[in-house]
Amino acid sequence: MESYSLSIVVPVYNEEESLGFLHEAINSALSELNIPWEVVYIDDGSADNSLPVLEKLAANDPAHIRVVSFRRNFGQTAAIVAGIDHSQGDVIVLLDADLQNDPADIPMMMEKINQGYDVVSGWRVNRQDTFITRTLPSRIANGLISIVTGVHLHDYGCTLKAYRKEVLAGFHLYGEMHRFIPAFASSVGAKIVEVPVHHHARKYGKAKYGLGRTLKVVLDLFTVKFLMSYANKPIYLFGGAGLGLMAISVITLIALIVRRILYDEHLIRSPLLQLTTMLMILGVQSILMGLLAEMLIRTYHESQRKPIYNIRKVINEKQPDEQAK
Repeated sequence: MESYSLSIVVPVYNEEESLGFLHEAINSALSELNIPWEVVYIDDGSADNSLPVLEKLAANDPAHIRVVSFRRNFGQTAAIVAGIDHSQGDVIVLLDADLQNDPADIPMMMEKINQGYDVVSGWRVNRQDTFITRTLPSRIANGLISIVTGVHLHDYGCTLKAYRKEVLAGFHLYGEMHRFIPAFASSVGAKIVEVPVHHHARKYGKAKYGLGRTLKVVLDLFTVKFLMSYANKPIYLFGGAGLGLMAISVITLIALIVRRILYDEHLIRSPLLQLTTMLMILGVQSILMGLLAEMLIRTYHESQRKPIYNIRKVINEKQPDEQAK
């Protein structure tokens, strides 16, 4: 098997105008690194001419480019998983295809890897995005993720990150959970550092995500916290919630009894207990049922070995006889 030291994974969705400039920038940035490298482009069901552009790039540079083409759009997380699965490098760098991330930052991130870090996370200090619809929601989400996971990063949403491949093994990603990879890596003892990186305004195409993505992040955060803290001991969560509900019920009942004694109010005539109990139980049940469903779907995917993406073709894939040489 041909050995690579660095694999760059680039999810692509309707970025035909950016791809040529992006690969030139990657070539320029990596020319100063005396290591073997590859770029794995994942065409995530693009509706424009992204795939033909990638095919042309792969034909012109087969030594460095591999293209994985999905049958339809499966989302950024699935594209990243496919890129990792088809990478052969010891270090994997994730990079956006829209030219907003700067490939010139990769050598600096590799230096951090060489210093002993397992994860190097990019931080867009001077972010070139709309403040209200992109930057502000991202800052709020970053704060929530840092508090809940205990892994404090300024910019979870920055795709530009470098990982030692071994810290990516052992967990599976679904939904929009690619942004939580540093938290999962931390749970297996990865050494993480955050570094400032360049960020550029979008030149071509349009942004694929908006405010709606923030809601998905918040919902996924429940799952991440559950998987990190309670996957091996769910009774702590479910039992704690049950005891909490019982305590609230007892306290409310005592309050109503006191009101009955002091003010001669009948218990059954007060809707307070029924309303409070009903809303509390419904809210908690909704969250717990969501977590249970998440665990069930993960079990389904993993026990059935059902992939979360479907590949149309792979360009420049290494054949088994070539890998054995």
